[in-house]
Amino acid sequence: MSRAAGRADLPLHGGRVPAWLGERMTRLGTILTEAILLEYGRDEFLRRLSHPFWFQSFGAVMGMDWHSSGITTSVLGALKRGLAPRAAELGLTVCGGRGRHSRATPDELLRVGERTGLDGAALGRASRLVAKVDSAAVQDGFTLYLHGFIIADDGRWVVVQQGMSDARRQARRYHWLSEGLEDFTDAPHAAIAGRDQGRIVNLADRRAASARAGQLALVTEMAPDRLVREIARVTAAPPPPPKAEPVLPHLLLPDAHAIGPEHVVARRLHGALAAAAACGPKDFADLLLVPGIGARTVRALALVAEVIHGAPCRFSDPARFAFAHGGKDGHPFPVPLRVYDRTITVMSEAVARARLGREDRLAALRRLDGEARRLEAAARGPGVAALIAEERRRSPDYGGRTVFGPARAPAGAGAA
Repeated sequence: MSRAAGRADLPLHGGRVPAWLGERMTRLGTILTEAILLEYGRDEFLRRLSHPFWFQSFGAVMGMDWHSSGITTSVLGALKRGLAPRAAELGLTVCGGRGRHSRATPDELLRVGERTGLDGAALGRASRLVAKVDSAAVQDGFTLYLHGFIIADDGRWVVVQQGMSDARRQARRYHWLSEGLEDFTDAPHAAIAGRDQGRIVNLADRRAASARAGQLALVTEMAPDRLVREIARVTAAPPPPPKAEPVLPHLLLPDAHAIGPEHVVARRLHGALAAAAACGPKDFADLLLVPGIGARTVRALALVAEVIHGAPCRFSDPARFAFAHGGKDGHPFPVPLRVYDRTITVMSEAVARARLGREDRLAALRRLDGEARRLEAAARGPGVAALIAEERRRSPDYGGRTVFGPARAPAGAGAA
């Protein structure tokens, strides 16, 4: 049985990811994927993609708007671009995408089958079934516009797809995981992320088994005139009271861009800051052998390390991960390009060494994450508003940039 992971509200945002961020998201997303594969394997990476809280945090640490629907498109796009040249090496392929790219998924899966020996036609059927369930069997007012199918060479897969409601300016994300999936039409979802919009029709729910059987009987056994009479009888009767649904974690993402104290688990953030300060920029640079690394980069790495190593329960506040590399719209602060690039350098060199059996740098990141967890119980520090104000003040020093241009806050001092 696939696992239900929870819900999250996703404001519907337009616009495009600028090239200066998209290219960096591709590099960082790819190297973080490889780090997770090295540390935990492909099955665990697929499980994480199926978890809506982790998925949102993954996008936030890469500099996307921490709360918006755009994270889904940009993360899948970055992974598709980054993993495509290395699909045979890593054993992972990202198919589909937004709009016309989603409709090309079955053909892409056929090509995966030709390369790996998997049944590409069966995978294409699975892709179409998943899309049909979330567009027809689940009638919740959201129209699908994005379908991402991530397939491993051993046949395991995860689907992340998203629907939108223009009238509500909301998006709903659906997560599917092949692990434990027994029936496409009987409780198949790993998660559905979206705001409760009232009563919906969900024929994929296990409790709707009798309704599915009844619909099939109506179509196959009844004459047209009897079917019309039956529909009239049912629509005239009052609806039955709704049954209690299982309680799932619910991540509520607001419409507003601004990050406030209510969006961040402060002790976790302070733990990451304290761990970065305890390691110290000089000691951490000596450990990783990366010259020029500064205290600000170590802070970003502490949050990146948690994306690699953190347990699912630690991703209930994806806004916290925006404190690594900011957001393209300037919330919580402009993207610090110098910090971002150094994060990519550190991670790239750590993964390259691990491929050769020298895991000292990945181990250092593991220890940094462990230190953050150890310190968070007692760590204290400035509030969220003060941290944001300081980041904005220092933004020009860090090469801060948003979709509106370079950061223009008063310049400060200090190394990145």
